[in-house]
Amino acid sequence: MEDEEWVLVRRTTEKDWWSSSFMDDDDNGENSRSLKITFNGPAKHWTDAIPIGNGRLGAMIWGGVALETLQLNEDTLWTGTPGNYTNPHAPEALSVVRKLVDNGQYAEATTAAEKLSHDPSDVYQLLGDIKLEFDSSHLKYVEKSYHRELDLDTATARVKYSVGDVEYTREYFASNPNQVIATKISGSKSGSVSFTVYLDSKMHHYSYVKGENQIIMEGSCPGKRIPPKLNADGNPKGIQFTAILNLQISNSRGVVHVLDGRKLKVEGSDWAILLLVSSSSFDGPFTKPIDSKKDPTSDSLSALKSINNLSYTDLYARHLDDYQSLFHRVSLQLSKSSKRVSGNGPLHMKKHMANNNDLFFKRSEDDTVSTAERVKSFKTDEDPSLVELLFQYGRYLLISCSRPGTQVANLQGIWNKDIEPPWDGAQHLNINLQMNYWPALPCNLKECQDPLFEYISSLSINGSKTAKVNYEAKGWVAHQVSDIWAKTSPDRGQAVWALWPMGGAWLCTHLWEHYTYTMDKDFLKNKAYPLLEGCSLFLLDWLIEGRGGYLESNPSTSPEHMFIDPDGKPASVSYSSTMDMSIIKEVFSAIISAAEILGRNEDEIVKKVREAQPRLLPTRIARDGSIMEWAVDFEDPEIHHRHVSHLFGLFPGHTITVEKTPDLCKAADYTLYKRGEEGPGWSTMWKTALWARLHNSEHAYRMVKHLFDLVDPDHESNYEGGLYGNLFTSHPPFQIDANFGFSAAIAEMLVQSTVKDLYLLPALPRNKWANGCVKGLKARGGVTVNVCWKEGDLHEVGLWSKEHHSIRRLHYRGTIVNANLSPGRAYTFNRQLRCIKTYALPSATSY
Repeated sequence: MEDEEWVLVRRTTEKDWWSSSFMDDDDNGENSRSLKITFNGPAKHWTDAIPIGNGRLGAMIWGGVALETLQLNEDTLWTGTPGNYTNPHAPEALSVVRKLVDNGQYAEATTAAEKLSHDPSDVYQLLGDIKLEFDSSHLKYVEKSYHRELDLDTATARVKYSVGDVEYTREYFASNPNQVIATKISGSKSGSVSFTVYLDSKMHHYSYVKGENQIIMEGSCPGKRIPPKLNADGNPKGIQFTAILNLQISNSRGVVHVLDGRKLKVEGSDWAILLLVSSSSFDGPFTKPIDSKKDPTSDSLSALKSINNLSYTDLYARHLDDYQSLFHRVSLQLSKSSKRVSGNGPLHMKKHMANNNDLFFKRSEDDTVSTAERVKSFKTDEDPSLVELLFQYGRYLLISCSRPGTQVANLQGIWNKDIEPPWDGAQHLNINLQMNYWPALPCNLKECQDPLFEYISSLSINGSKTAKVNYEAKGWVAHQVSDIWAKTSPDRGQAVWALWPMGGAWLCTHLWEHYTYTMDKDFLKNKAYPLLEGCSLFLLDWLIEGRGGYLESNPSTSPEHMFIDPDGKPASVSYSSTMDMSIIKEVFSAIISAAEILGRNEDEIVKKVREAQPRLLPTRIARDGSIMEWAVDFEDPEIHHRHVSHLFGLFPGHTITVEKTPDLCKAADYTLYKRGEEGPGWSTMWKTALWARLHNSEHAYRMVKHLFDLVDPDHESNYEGGLYGNLFTSHPPFQIDANFGFSAAIAEMLVQSTVKDLYLLPALPRNKWANGCVKGLKARGGVTVNVCWKEGDLHEVGLWSKEHHSIRRLHYRGTIVNANLSPGRAYTFNRQLRCIKTYALPSATSY
């Protein structure tokens, strides 16, 4: 159980098949910098706490000394029950709105469109807290001895401090293989560990001690959301939950007492281990909690029983093996200086608490400087290692909140402290949910997308009812906000945010992207194509005959943005917004491409889509030279609006490209300039990716730098975007989307691709990151990419595909070279893009 025990850790991953000559042979990685988020004191605010998670269970670790709190979440705890997401009065209201739009009465159409709105989403809840109370001597801890950290390399949080001559250590991790949150508390002197532990919650709950080492907490979520959800009948049974805390102490020393029937008191132990498991009665989005056959207490006890024979060291080894098989797929090293990167060997033994990443630049760093202080100083020192840290943090968070079998990552991932979280903590489909999954493919975490695809499947079921009743259309539809019950009807309230039936269509573009990155034809056939087909059926029915022979999206909004109509009135509803048309073009292109691959060109739906394509309104340029946001060149009352929806075709879409549509790219450039740099974190990251697609490294980097603004939680309303002390991104308040958007945007600056083209370092800020190496990124076409650069210029490139033969066009600074990649072989190219080495790939790897 001690810290110096050895654990076998798998270190060879796909990226390690290739090594660059850009190394210092004499270093061997001894001075590699750590990927740690560090703190010099306990958390004062929730956004100072450390997030850990296993995809389903999450905890925020405050690191208090005399009083420690682990705030807990379980991803299925939501208010409500399955809903009816149809409105039989909607067709009549839709007819009225369309007529007003046709007559140019946009303000009146905006008001009338509120009759198309529906109920709000349900609300993400919390699980509760583990509370640890230590004796009064801990109030006199040595403040200089305190250290708290999150080690991204091992997904482990630690707290260390001294009281007198005793050093106390706490270690925390969330295991996906064993579905447990584990905590180990130890002291440097025998018999020095004493504390009281109990479970608590803001939810309706009851807790009690079972035996002498377990605390059980049973509770329930509200069966309906708090107001403003009105006209709900009665109080239906909500989702039930159970959490069980299991306590272990050293065999040779220590005793455990039961206090008040709900607390456990440890006295005089050498160490203590706390294991937290939890389950709920949620049985899918279509089963009412009252009809659920799941027993959360029985399921939680079974989860504990399944790990009875595993030691803490066993649990930790399994956790490392699982987590690192994902996290170690990608490494990133950046440097302003001319120092070279260094490397060390592959599979090896390492100590339990060691952190020894595979390739890092040399640097010396004062470990007493907190990460928050580093964020503060970024405006002046522009430390590239902080960019590395935030890039990998986004990957860490995605691994920690979205795994096969879990719920989709919501507006806060899985971490939430409130029973009424901002924006209900719900899935928002007009940028936020999509951005959550932007890094999954390029940053080599394709498995983390599984919950998204299952969620889209659920939306398609409810969405087919919404499409049929609300719009008298075939196929399926989803709007701007959803929840665990796969809500597909419009949100409540004003049309500017509620009326947007393109949420499901945007999500469908992720299905096609998954295929282009993985080339998984089974996925395309069995999962993607049926969902694309249903989405396309709706879009074909939604489009109506319009002006100039075009097919129109009517009514249409540009998410959350108003315009001034020709009569001088504010409005949001018109026809064929640029974003609507851009998304429809992407979906139509995807289903046609999928049909060609699957031999389904003669499908009736494909023929109809082909007929509709040339009748979609093209993206147009406004009088001022920017991209038009609406079909009419309306006056924009808020030119610095946070959304950049009309640039969807540039990113994440593909209808605007530097090579094929230079005029639109020029207009997009001006659009971004006009929109400005201010905005919430997710807006900052979307703009970063857009600038990257334009191959504008200067502006992409300006947006990266813009995010490094330390937010004061006591005055967060004074900020737009920024980072909290634990590197959570801010809207404000906290939204997790920009954390994921950051990782995706950095990847986009370094590598861009189509199925046939690979663009190397397209938006590299050469004067900021003069030297660097990224290994393990994925490109479309099933290719893995390693790139190293030196003094701002390409040095070497490694490419391989395990299963797919492809001819790739490599692009670098105007040079284009064709590369013939055979499956199962790796290729190294020099700065002139000449192949200088090729070799067979190993037959077995972790990925």
